[in-house]
Amino acid sequence: MGSARPIVVVIPARYGSSRFPGKPLVMLNGKPMIQHVYEQALACDLVSDVMVATDDERIKQAVERFQGRVVMMSGDYRTGTDRVAAVARMFAGDLFVNLQGDEILLNPRLLNDLIDPFVRSGVEMGTLKREMDVTEDLHNPSVVKVVTDSRGNALYFSRAPIPVVRDDPDRRVVGGLHYVHLGLYMYKRETLFKLASLPTGSLEDAEKLEQLRALEHGIRIRVWETKHASLRVDRPDDVSTVAEKLREFEIVKREIQLRGSA
Repeated sequence: MGSARPIVVVIPARYGSSRFPGKPLVMLNGKPMIQHVYEQALACDLVSDVMVATDDERIKQAVERFQGRVVMMSGDYRTGTDRVAAVARMFAGDLFVNLQGDEILLNPRLLNDLIDPFVRSGVEMGTLKREMDVTEDLHNPSVVKVVTDSRGNALYFSRAPIPVVRDDPDRRVVGGLHYVHLGLYMYKRETLFKLASLPTGSLEDAEKLEQLRALEHGIRIRVWETKHASLRVDRPDDVSTVAEKLREFEIVKREIQLRGSA
């Protein structure tokens, strides 16, 4: 199901990451990471517009080199959500997607899994989860976990391994119980502005997770599940692994296309 209302995807991209400075420009198989993220978002048939929001001239120039749309932002923004809200004040639109610049979609239909149900449901804010299948991810603080209620509303997001299975001393991942939270959000325009106007919450500050600001202030976040894969670059150590997985994915995709045209 599509939407007649424009869907604007904003990709916040900072150069000065504390864990990985210059991350949006790291080269992955001949392209900067920001280009991989941008092109997959642009390929989604439900998306009306895609733009990168940055405060760095190097990122701006990189986006312009691949003919992407980029907005230069001045000022000090706490999080990507605050940066997206600033972009929303510059451009028309009722529905905005915040796609984090280090979340590389392997299939643009992953965005459909958020946009379609969001438009149908009329909720204020939404995001995606994917079933976790690696125990290492459960204990990795760079992998954000989410738990939801019976309706799919987020109960909590954490870098900690939640939920804990009390009677399993090995603390292994359990299918259908442990979920990875993906780095994208969708908001109604008024919800986005409300979020940006709220003070930083104590949980948000502790976990360094911007979505907790919404939960702390009573804004519900609906979470839908996707089966589509994505790749995440968090630290410099991730680059070679992500590049290799991207290469493998492209080879498989080309083989499928060749079989389809045969």
